[in-house]
Amino acid sequence: MDAIISDIQRELEANIDPAPKVNPEYYFKEPVKYHGVKTAVVNHIARERFKQISDMKKQEILALCTALFQTDYMEEAFISCDWAYRLRSRYEPADFELFEEWITRYVNNWAKCDTLCNHTVAAFVEEFPDYVKRLKTWTKSPNRWLRRAAAVTLILPARNGKFLKDVFEIADSLLLDKDDLVQKGYGWLLKEAGKPYQQEVFNYVIKNKAVMPRTALRYAIEKFPADRKKQAMAK
Repeated sequence: MDAIISDIQRELEANIDPAPKVNPEYYFKEPVKYHGVKTAVVNHIARERFKQISDMKKQEILALCTALFQTDYMEEAFISCDWAYRLRSRYEPADFELFEEWITRYVNNWAKCDTLCNHTVAAFVEEFPDYVKRLKTWTKSPNRWLRRAAAVTLILPARNGKFLKDVFEIADSLLLDKDDLVQKGYGWLLKEAGKPYQQEVFNYVIKNKAVMPRTALRYAIEKFPADRKKQAMAK
């Protein structure tokens, strides 16, 4: 296992972009660890390296994912998320505990949170929808990333018209959250749910606009027609 991780790190270091257009730290309020490898290259490494380990037992691959998260580097985290998502046809209910542990212990910025939850955790919840109940418990966590994760996990399912009742329950629970990254998370969730269910989301926003933080409100109505945006923003 150590040899696999070391080989990946050497490959990443060999592909560092010497002149990035934008410093990755520009996008984060928190300190971030990164090698400086372009996303397309990271994705290529993840894909090619997975071919070498795909015959391993699922738990062995998940252990490698954990080891990648433990380095704290952004690129390794993205490879971990990529590999975990590639295992989606092999998910079992017990895997949820590991995904929750990854968020609790290793997710420390919005990019890691969203990359893991938009795909891996979302695919798990679509396969095992009873676990949406566990997402709702995350909304009460002191951990900001668990609270954001509760919302962003349902982004893609909501875009496809699923879990509308749960979307509103999660938004209700996060409605007055003071953390701007949590506000953006549930605002984004409402925006995506509004694509198949614009009227329902519009009604929700109008009902709650007096108390909904402006950050969440702006995200939620971003794709609304101009007249509805104006109505939602009116005091």
